[in-house]
Amino acid sequence: MYAIVEIAGLQYKVEQDQFVYVNRLDAQEGDKITLDRVLLIDNNGTVTIGAPAIDGKTIQAQVVKHLKGEKVIVFKKKRRKGYQKKNGHRQSLTQLLIESIAGVAGTGKKPAAKAAPAKAEKTSEAKASKAASKDESEKAAPAKKSASKTAGDDLTKIEGIGPKVKELFNESGIVTFSDLAAKSSDELKAILEPKGGRYAAMDPSTWPKQAEMAADGNWDELKKWQDELNAGV
Repeated sequence: MYAIVEIAGLQYKVEQDQFVYVNRLDAQEGDKITLDRVLLIDNNGTVTIGAPAIDGKTIQAQVVKHLKGEKVIVFKKKRRKGYQKKNGHRQSLTQLLIESIAGVAGTGKKPAAKAAPAKAEKTSEAKASKAASKDESEKAAPAKKSASKTAGDDLTKIEGIGPKVKELFNESGIVTFSDLAAKSSDELKAILEPKGGRYAAMDPSTWPKQAEMAADGNWDELKKWQDELNAGV
């Protein structure tokens, strides 16, 4: 189940338990917010479209934290005028956790199967018990893997790493400062280059050293060094 919701004038496709990065919102970290501009809901193939929004449908979300996006370099130059100017910009963002769609938690779950006829009650109970045990064992491993994957350090504290790059590294098993410090710049570029565009142009040469300092808790020294860096270089 997913929905299309409008947040601060922009449209996002969201699902339950998903993290979404939006432009900075006027809310405190940990606040619960209600998104009432729901434009579309797809509930297991049943699509509801608003005109433009769907009446009575809302999305409940929690403000996880406020952060800044990747640094963007803006360079201006006028030929034969002796004028050139270089500026950096990092967009202010808010990370949201989508808790429920249409105001009901767990709406994406399928309804329970109907009870079997009394004549085959014992056989049905045995099959149901066996199936439930299998489902629990199959769900336990992904849940454990997901928990270990999401737990970790905030890699965006490394100068030059934004939310998108953090997601790419998390998908490659780099979730802590120690994981990042153990990688070489060539290994990091091997993760970024296949994505093309600005990712392929990034220079991660200082990221392992920054991560090592962060893992050791040398934040003052790291902050002083980061002030001298330009997009992590």
